[in-house]
Amino acid sequence: MSDRLQTPSLELARDAQARNREFVRATPVVPLHGEHAEVLCSLKLECLQDTGSFKIRGATNAIRIAADIDPAMPVYTVSAGNMGAALARAANLMGVRAVVVVPDTAPATKLAGIKRWGAKVLPVPYEAWWQAVVDHQWEPLHDHIFVHPFADVNVMAGNATAALEIVEQVPDVEEIVCAFGGGGLICGIAAAVKALRPRVRIVAAEVETAAPVTAAFSHGGPVDVDYQATFIDGCGSRRVTDEMWELVHGLVDDTVIVTSEQVAAAIRLLIDRCSVVAEGAGAVPVAAALASERRGPRTVCIVSGGNIDAAKLTTIMSGNVP
Repeated sequence: MSDRLQTPSLELARDAQARNREFVRATPVVPLHGEHAEVLCSLKLECLQDTGSFKIRGATNAIRIAADIDPAMPVYTVSAGNMGAALARAANLMGVRAVVVVPDTAPATKLAGIKRWGAKVLPVPYEAWWQAVVDHQWEPLHDHIFVHPFADVNVMAGNATAALEIVEQVPDVEEIVCAFGGGGLICGIAAAVKALRPRVRIVAAEVETAAPVTAAFSHGGPVDVDYQATFIDGCGSRRVTDEMWELVHGLVDDTVIVTSEQVAAAIRLLIDRCSVVAEGAGAVPVAAALASERRGPRTVCIVSGGNIDAAKLTTIMSGNVP
């Protein structure tokens, strides 16, 4: 692990955009309308990527760079699902062997996405999995190239390509709302946006069952928080890692905390109004925007993924919370 994590520059983001062009699609921005046809917010639909989440941006960029270094070296990541599927897909297209270390709590839908692209799945206890995230390694795979799911400048530069699209699609964007998982998406987007549109506000959306960013801002640095597993599996953790905090506190302008009930309501709204299926983390920014007075067409919510178990979605659509 490097001593200090590098913030992805605008140049790195543009290099990633060129590197990813044949592998990653530019996703649309669409309006979410209210009861009286007003625009509640704009939606950046990363759920429409081939693997159902934004993670394909960072994974593809990182693996293409790794392949340039050693095309025969297998790769691996530690992931609850979406990064694993993205790494598997990118590795498959480039003819590279891949392994994904997953927590034993990972949802079946996301595990299926990893296996679909031919990667080996290695389940481990959650605590051991989280330690691998912190340590930047799973020792038994020391002979593989490790791609960190968020604390990697090449991954964040790939994620930043979404921001390059947003500033073209919504030139007068005022605010971008993004769920906080590990921080790789929001930091990548923020770094690029701040370079192009310094006045755009970057808001981290969190769930009350796991809100380490809000706690870190309140305490002046990372602290442990109570973490409760919910259907919103791609958002929240017990702590903002120290290396990510070095970037987060300089790039994120505000945080919003929402409830599981608000996220479930946002999922229903996205289906009813836009025919968009979002997973929990993908709907968190929408729930945050709807709970805020600052909303409208110039507020862009990142619908980061759409990989949700059918049983959970059925429960949500029936008006309940899984």
